[in-house]
Amino acid sequence: MLLCASTHPADYEEYPVADMILCIGTTPAAQRVMVFHKLALDAVNRAVTTLDGAAGKSVNVAKVLGALGEHPVATGFLGGDRGEELRTLLAAQGIELDFVPVAPRTRQCITLLDKSAGTHTELVEESQPVTATDYENLMRVIQRRVTSCRAVIMSGTIAPGGPADLYSHATHLAHDAGALSVVDAQGPTLIEALKARPGVVKPNRLELAATVKRELGDEAAVISAMRELGERGAQRVVVTAGKEPTLAFDGRSFWTVRAPRIDVVNPIGSGDAFAAGLLWRLLRGEDLGEACRWAAAVGAANALTTMAGEVHPDDVKRLAGQVTAERLNVSLPS
Repeated sequence: MLLCASTHPADYEEYPVADMILCIGTTPAAQRVMVFHKLALDAVNRAVTTLDGAAGKSVNVAKVLGALGEHPVATGFLGGDRGEELRTLLAAQGIELDFVPVAPRTRQCITLLDKSAGTHTELVEESQPVTATDYENLMRVIQRRVTSCRAVIMSGTIAPGGPADLYSHATHLAHDAGALSVVDAQGPTLIEALKARPGVVKPNRLELAATVKRELGDEAAVISAMRELGERGAQRVVVTAGKEPTLAFDGRSFWTVRAPRIDVVNPIGSGDAFAAGLLWRLLRGEDLGEACRWAAAVGAANALTTMAGEVHPDDVKRLAGQVTAERLNVSLPS
């Protein structure tokens, strides 16, 4: 159990002028993308292109925020030779780092892109457990950094054996510092975080279903589940659904956001890019619908690149004009 003092914030608190955005995630990854003309199972396949980079949900968020002109600080766990490679790669991209060194080797994920079929296959190595001391060290980093951050974004699963309330405590610390908190997680980790009343939660539709433990077969079911998260503490709820429209709820209004149709290169990391874009625009004072419109453009821009968590600002600006955000006529309980 992680211990830290906290207070309960008022709705839609004011955020101080600060420079950094703290990006928290315990499961970064060395990312390899291999592109094939045609991929065949149970056969020898020869890649025409292979790229290596740094990824994992929070790392993707940090990379995208950096590309959008923000000042992200990435923290979490890095270990072994892969961990050192990620440090070098991220530093070369101008990302400020404050990772906790750990004994387990940082995981690797491999994406296989089949150009002829237009498919993508993700091979994910699970993260290894780290020690309780490692988590205590991570909390010290968060406590030290959060006071100079205008936002804290928490992404992905907790490494095996870690405390489910990690994001809850980080959210309390963000509120105490007057920073906007964003949680992109699911299941027990998200449920615990709701107790701290995060500023925004952003599960995708499958993650939302896993969190509320029921199937969400239509839009009405998704809206009901979003209201449930709001009742349990989320100040704003945004639910992405891949190519399907995003739904957003700020406690008063619902929006549906439709992203542009594009020729996808690699969709991996688009949800993380969306989260980064959402935070980017909320920090500019935009309402949730408008922030989601830009976020959808950022997510689509990510899908135009081969490596996850990379966007070109010109693509974002161009695509934003093709995104629609409309208020839904949904009656709220009296």
